[in-house]
Amino acid sequence: MLSVLIPVYNFEVVAFVKDLAKQCSLCKISYEIICLDDGSDEAFKAKNSVLKNQEYIIYEELPQNIGRSKIRNLLAEMAKYDNLLFLDCDSKTNDDNFISNYIAKIDDKSVVYGGRNYDTNKPKNNAENFRWWYGVNRETINAEERKKAIYSHFMTNNFCIPKAIFQQIKLDETIQGYGHEDTLFGIELKQKQVPIIHVENPLCHIGLEDFETFIEKTQEGIANLNKLLNEQKVDKSVKLIKGYLFVRRFGLTSIVFSYWKKNNATILEKLQKEKANLSWFDF
Repeated sequence: MLSVLIPVYNFEVVAFVKDLAKQCSLCKISYEIICLDDGSDEAFKAKNSVLKNQEYIIYEELPQNIGRSKIRNLLAEMAKYDNLLFLDCDSKTNDDNFISNYIAKIDDKSVVYGGRNYDTNKPKNNAENFRWWYGVNRETINAEERKKAIYSHFMTNNFCIPKAIFQQIKLDETIQGYGHEDTLFGIELKQKQVPIIHVENPLCHIGLEDFETFIEKTQEGIANLNKLLNEQKVDKSVKLIKGYLFVRRFGLTSIVFSYWKKNNATILEKLQKEKANLSWFDF
């Protein structure tokens, strides 16, 4: 029936996995939960290793990090059931109906995407405030809003897909580091005319990075997106690409770049203030 697939990297997942196992059991379905550790620090592996040899749970550690796309493809290969539920490790469920909500919507011809949300209270660590603020304002999108652009609002943090469809597409393993493997996957779903069913079944993202780490990951993601643009794998359906093409069309790239070089320190400082104006982040 259902293979729950969780790539693990430097995050403790014991409580999350036990919650999912409990929910699956209550649904009285055939299931497995596969956790693959992708080269985490020893401290995290020591904590998560208690999942070994537990009923319906497979926990394995890879000898080295293989990356976000490759590990998800490997998880799919390991799965024995026809429906794959991919979940990010730095998450928690919002209620006890998370699995049952997916079971009710499983479709052998469609992808089901549940969304993402964040805790309503700001983090105690001020260094994580911007990541939380960005997530609350940009990544917390309800199902009705996501339905207006079904492929653009797809992310790989929380989705269910028939194994047969996933094996036809897979995630692009040439994308290294952080960012936009989900963008490309969504575009390929669109090209193959695979429907995405958006439902109100979010996972709560609790793995907040500090400001500097998030900015570094964002820059890494932009580099990946640039690579995909040069390879003609993405188009202006991606918001950032649309903005870039607009700037380029009117010959403004050198002006924008000069402004950034002159003002980047001030802009980054603005973003670290409480309730920062996210237009500066867009820039």
